[in-house]
Amino acid sequence: MDSIKNRRSIRKYTNQEVSEETLHELLEAGMCAPSAGNERPWHFVVVEERSQLEEIMKVHQYSRMLNEAPLAIVVCSDLTTDKYPGNNYWIQDCSAATENILLAAQEKGLGTCWLGVYPVQVRVEGLKKILNLPENVVPVSAIAVGYPAESKEPIDRYDEMRVHRNRW
Repeated sequence: MDSIKNRRSIRKYTNQEVSEETLHELLEAGMCAPSAGNERPWHFVVVEERSQLEEIMKVHQYSRMLNEAPLAIVVCSDLTTDKYPGNNYWIQDCSAATENILLAAQEKGLGTCWLGVYPVQVRVEGLKKILNLPENVVPVSAIAVGYPAESKEPIDRYDEMRVHRNRW
């Protein structure tokens, strides 16, 4: 619960590099996510080249934190794995993978910020081009990752008014 409650969107980062071992653990956490029919549609593009991070900032208006973050992980879905055509479970699957990465990063002392990509077409098409994604691969989210240069207090987000039992 500590990682869940303490995770906050971080938009300022130090220049400390993220080790390959830590990056591997974040990606492993993403791949531990549940998925419909065990499809595991996800693919992860690790973006460390400054020029690519700058290009992402041009197509995603809320990605300015990439100016300081040492890397981003773009969570993508391979649509050819879809066992349930038309249900779009891949969106949920990749969202679960994204959240696993956020929580693993929090546990490791890293800061992250989830950047929504899908379904905003200018972002989807922009990232497909920047990352040279195949036609059947859709970017779902991007995660800014780095060591935080800011500290944010946890917020109590529990709201009893949003809990309903048996019916609305």
